[in-house]
Amino acid sequence: MPTAVPTAIVLIPARMSASRLPGKPLADIHGAPMIVHVWRRAVEAAVGRVVVATDDLAIAAAVELAGGEAVMTRADHLNGSARIHEALVALGSDAEIVVNLQGDLPTVDPASVRAALSPLADPAVAIGTICAKIVRDDERSNPNVVKVVGAPATLAEEDAGILRVLYFTRATAPWGPGPLWHHIGLYAY
Repeated sequence: MPTAVPTAIVLIPARMSASRLPGKPLADIHGAPMIVHVWRRAVEAAVGRVVVATDDLAIAAAVELAGGEAVMTRADHLNGSARIHEALVALGSDAEIVVNLQGDLPTVDPASVRAALSPLADPAVAIGTICAKIVRDDERSNPNVVKVVGAPATLAEEDAGILRVLYFTRATAPWGPGPLWHHIGLYAY
């Protein structure tokens, strides 16, 4: 008998008061707000329901005007994960997998959204995420680029480019031979 595919929901946390670029979710990119581009990429990934979790009526209105769904959350959350938790409870979702897609990734490849779910096929894995090899020297020490420090657990994982993450850092890490990895703001759990 075939195994049932787990249900998933993609939640996109978005707030207006970003410290590096206030108003970022509504920044115009080719005639549409950044948050709408992110929502569209998530819908194209076709992994489940897609909802923007926000504390701002203008963000919610922009998403809804584009045909999307938004849920209002409190403004005092310390991070996107807390905002997602509130949204998940408010929506009453029974999804078995939650995808946390950062609201500032307007060019995220829908295949990357799907790829974050792949590690969850292993019962020993509770959280999946993705990273990309750092190819630009200026990103190695840039504190705005979150780096992944990890290692493959097996030769098969090494061949497949799969890492078991030890930690994330904004510092330059690690040093020595081998590639450095840039974390993409996307989690599935």
